[in-house]
Amino acid sequence: MVVPELRPWRAAKPHVTRVAGAVRPRLARAVEAVRPRLARAATAAKPRVARLARAVSPQAARTRKPKTWQYTAGAATAGLALAAGAVTTAGPWDSTGQRTAERDWAAVQERTGGADHGRNADTSDSTDTSADTPRPAPSAASVLTGLGGGISTVKSAPNGKVLAGLLGPLLDAPELGARTAAIVDVATGKRLYDDGASEPLTPASTTKIATAAAALAALGPDHRLTTRTALETDTRELVLVGGGDPTLTARKEADGWASLRELADETAAALKKRDVRQVTLSYDKTLYAGPELHPIGVNGNLAPVSALMVDEARTNDSTSGPVKRKEDPAKDAATQFAALLADRGIKTTAPGPSKATNRADALAEVTSPPLSSVVERMLTNSDNDIAEHLARQTAVASGARADFDGAGEAIGAQLKRLGLPVEGADFKDGSGLDRDDKLTADLLTALLAKAADPAHPELRPVLTGLPVAGFTGTLTSRYADGAAGLVRAKTGTLNGVNSLAGTVVDQDGRLLAFAFLSTGADTEAARAALDRTATALASCGCG
Repeated sequence: MVVPELRPWRAAKPHVTRVAGAVRPRLARAVEAVRPRLARAATAAKPRVARLARAVSPQAARTRKPKTWQYTAGAATAGLALAAGAVTTAGPWDSTGQRTAERDWAAVQERTGGADHGRNADTSDSTDTSADTPRPAPSAASVLTGLGGGISTVKSAPNGKVLAGLLGPLLDAPELGARTAAIVDVATGKRLYDDGASEPLTPASTTKIATAAAALAALGPDHRLTTRTALETDTRELVLVGGGDPTLTARKEADGWASLRELADETAAALKKRDVRQVTLSYDKTLYAGPELHPIGVNGNLAPVSALMVDEARTNDSTSGPVKRKEDPAKDAATQFAALLADRGIKTTAPGPSKATNRADALAEVTSPPLSSVVERMLTNSDNDIAEHLARQTAVASGARADFDGAGEAIGAQLKRLGLPVEGADFKDGSGLDRDDKLTADLLTALLAKAADPAHPELRPVLTGLPVAGFTGTLTSRYADGAAGLVRAKTGTLNGVNSLAGTVVDQDGRLLAFAFLSTGADTEAARAALDRTATALASCGCG
């Protein structure tokens, strides 16, 4: 299977001490056993980097019908040998926090790796992760190999009956409540396992996988979101026009994202060139329609969805996670813009709502990074604000009304155009915060497989945005005694809802797409059960 080149990911600095600290004594001994050869491989020249990947590949014993604990133990040793052993021996670290050996491995494969991703236990997944410029980042060699199709010889796809015998007892865990599951062989698209896969359940943040795919299909991975200023020359009304860019920032260090300060610089220069030093300031947020407040009401996980906002309307310096938001993001953005203009010698009135006419002179604009990078940031940070904006942008591109209802319809329509099984799916929002959202495990696995299809390179960020087990994001501290470096997945958590959907490289080198949706009330217990299931899948030599 030939896979198109991956787009850059935003860098993250893995916390070595957190991974190493999670290593249990017997697993630490396994790491020590492989450390010398890892060190030798890591110091070799680029042509030998491929041998590093093979050196850290899990070598868990495989039998035709092993017991569940044997799968789990095998993955524990193999995953940590990769996660902890490679982390400690493959250095040194470069200035971006990337392990040199893994960077070289990625370069050899012409691939790049993942980004940090966190979790908010209250409703969705988020963390205090900064919005850095998209750039290469550390990823486990096994994941890179699986996504890049770098394994030249692999065994046949897992046997469905063997999978059922392995996963059935794990998915029957009472802490999962009602649950559904599906597994697909990515290379062939063949369904390998189906347990209620067509039954719709509340998906929580795994909804973002669908939102990402729909936005990429509707807009394309190279699309950029634009915030601009326009001058009504007859009235000297300066209009700040929102383009629905949720990554617009007023921070001094924009880190590659669209900068309100830069827009103020260029706008002030353009006004002075026209010998204009005083204006009536207005703001235009008419790109979106309908109510701005999410159906869940005022909530720290999401700002009102406005086509004009700065720093996600946060009331502190955080970049992710729940926090109180400004009630009127557009007015707040315009007020900050007025202050920036004043610093640059332009006097303004107090800003008010308006709409730029087609007669207005364009003065300046700033744009987001490509949509591929915005999607990756949304998935890796589980960013609810970006998710809702991508849903609205999908509606705009589709000619639908840009409100919650129109965005949901547009997402479903785009997925249907891709030939995906949307029966039973119902999108009430783009983030998964709405409990009335419904998805099926069948749709999620089909989405992941479609994103890996060489015929749809535009969907590639759906995969590259997912965190890596034991390395990044919501999975950084998970799989510490399991399939570290072998699983990459999007998590979803609401009260009484626990989901996990992503990809895994099994013991035979097959890249599998999986989706597990469950309704267990005990979040910690349900998450552990899902992790055990994914770990068993990663350890499976079931061909």
